[in-house]
Amino acid sequence: MSLKYAVLAALLEGEASGYDLAKVFDVSVANFWSATPQQLYRELDRLAEVGLIEARVVEQLRRPNKRLFTLTPDGRRELGAFTAESPRPTAIRDELLVMIQAVDVGDPVAVRASVEERMEWSRARLARYERLRLRLLDGRDEADFLAETGRVGPYLTLMRGRSFEEENLRWGQRVLEVLELRAAARPMGGGARSDGVVGPLG
Repeated sequence: MSLKYAVLAALLEGEASGYDLAKVFDVSVANFWSATPQQLYRELDRLAEVGLIEARVVEQLRRPNKRLFTLTPDGRRELGAFTAESPRPTAIRDELLVMIQAVDVGDPVAVRASVEERMEWSRARLARYERLRLRLLDGRDEADFLAETGRVGPYLTLMRGRSFEEENLRWGQRVLEVLELRAAARPMGGGARSDGVVGPLG
């Protein structure tokens, strides 16, 4: 999927500047699609050129003028057609997993520190997602919100982001337990079996 559709979907929330969209991506879209502000601005220009969004300039006193973007009817049709396509399966590409794959010949202390850092990252994201969830619910319980809200998509993607980070924490805790058990069972300086072959993790 190209960034195009993530931007079009974000504009379903209403008119927004490039700066506003960057904040939206950072808070509520980053759990399923990432983009830098520079990538967003370039994509906004491309989408405006092909007529999927339109921009209007807002003059500001003592500040640079800003452009506000909205979906055009063509943009809504394009986004609707995209939802009818069959999505490609996702694939994991994670540098930390490569490090763990090689931990038996590497530095297990450094790898454990990297896992702990990833877990802290996940905790911070979960806290952010919870703040967003409470803002979406606006005092309602989940059942009432889901029955009343005009757009359910943002809440469903938020649920997926939360479950992803919760699983990261469960997995990270298990990895730490395994590495700690192996470190306690090995003689000092030992990393290989007596036959000189490095064993698999776990």
